[in-house]
Amino acid sequence: MKKSVRDADASGRRALVRADLNVPLEDGDDGSIMVGDETRIRASLPTIELLRDRGARVVLVSHLGRPEGEDPSLSMKPVAERLGELLGADVALAPAVVGPEVESMAEGLADGDVMVLENSRFEKGEAENDPDLAQALAALAEVYVNDAFGAAHRAHATTHGVAQHLPGHAGLLLERELEELTKVRDGAERPLVMVLGGSKVTDKIGVIERFLDQADEILIGGAMCFSFFKAEGRDVGNSLVDDESVEAAKQVLPKAGEAQAMLHLPEDLVLGREFAADTEIKDLNGIDVPEGWMGLDIGTNTAAKYAKRIAGGGTVFWNGPMGAFEMPPFAVGTRVVAEAVAGAEGHTVVGGGDSAAALVQFGLGDDVDWLSTGGGASLAFIEGVELPGVEALADA
Repeated sequence: MKKSVRDADASGRRALVRADLNVPLEDGDDGSIMVGDETRIRASLPTIELLRDRGARVVLVSHLGRPEGEDPSLSMKPVAERLGELLGADVALAPAVVGPEVESMAEGLADGDVMVLENSRFEKGEAENDPDLAQALAALAEVYVNDAFGAAHRAHATTHGVAQHLPGHAGLLLERELEELTKVRDGAERPLVMVLGGSKVTDKIGVIERFLDQADEILIGGAMCFSFFKAEGRDVGNSLVDDESVEAAKQVLPKAGEAQAMLHLPEDLVLGREFAADTEIKDLNGIDVPEGWMGLDIGTNTAAKYAKRIAGGGTVFWNGPMGAFEMPPFAVGTRVVAEAVAGAEGHTVVGGGDSAAALVQFGLGDDVDWLSTGGGASLAFIEGVELPGVEALADA
């Protein structure tokens, strides 16, 4: 248990809040850059508003995208503007992440004021957890709050280093993420159904191996199923497969035969000639993919069987789409699974990333018990990996 922002002595003090404001951007009608999806900004509001209500002076820091050095197209300016609109308050944007001018702005904040630092990844030392950058960030505030669960699995200056210099607290979002994911990892209602998709077995092998003896059902979809098929000696045609994932699948398959959980692979597929929405399409009643074709979705029989198992789950965890859902011809499997998760009577938790995007795309984002803001972080946590951004916070 970590100290909570609820218990932070923040009144009249500057609070450095590591938020996850890494939102997609889009071009506005007037040529400006705008926030394309404000979900993560809204998820940060409860912690920001709690601090403001208690008279804190809030300094927000976040990364945005993957800039290489300073990149004006990835400035925090549109994020600060939208945050100000949602708060109904002026939100100042600092010209940099650290430095004398930033320090002066922070010192000039009044109780309840909010400012946003420039993109933390404009600083090379962010990803390197540079101690000098961490110390410079700590100089901006007297209290540190980490509310960026989506970045908590990374030991960066803003998620880990700065907590070595300031009393660290968990934000409201981070607290809820840990609570919900702990239910899956340590206290799941049975049966526990794990739904895992995406492209690489290597990204999820730790989760699969942990839950082979902890879950009741593990349902595999997405391109990662082809690594399992190739490991079994099946034909995969031009389907997406990488050698590392095949080796990982070869490790899992023998264990699955002796495990508590039933590991399910697709039994039918939807194929395409190319990775394109307008490609030639064919349904395959089987799993051996002919040459010249690639698997781009699970088939209707598989989707129906997965949906039935999800419906019977006491706890359901889903991370990773069942196919190339961004293209309508190959979205059916992911939609069926998404609808099953949304309609399940058990406790439902969806890992971030593409799974969250799919739920939102299908209008089901509000129909699950918890929609995590962190894809990689959620997988790491339920696997049992220590998250540097969490471990750096003070114990309660």
